[in-house]
Amino acid sequence: MLKLFDGRPIYRRYDAKTIPMPRPPDSYDQLEASLLFCPKCRQAMPVRKRLLLVLLGGDKYEYVCQRCGSTCGDKIEPPPAPPAVRRW
Repeated sequence: MLKLFDGRPIYRRYDAKTIPMPRPPDSYDQLEASLLFCPKCRQAMPVRKRLLLVLLGGDKYEYVCQRCGSTCGDKIEPPPAPPAVRRW
């Protein structure tokens, strides 16, 4: 630790390559929208998640306004990881 001329400590900054960033918890991996802005209603409205397509890269969902039925957004969820096979 270094000190400034007035006695306050200076902490050294480490390069991002030397200290890896911690992984976020798995609970923050996928988020679900409950309210989205609806372009027809012109305000944030509750939405329903509806399966639109099944793709190789994951399932595509669209978020639909509960009041007017217009599309407010979409999301592609990656497929779940296959279970690990244990060999004895």
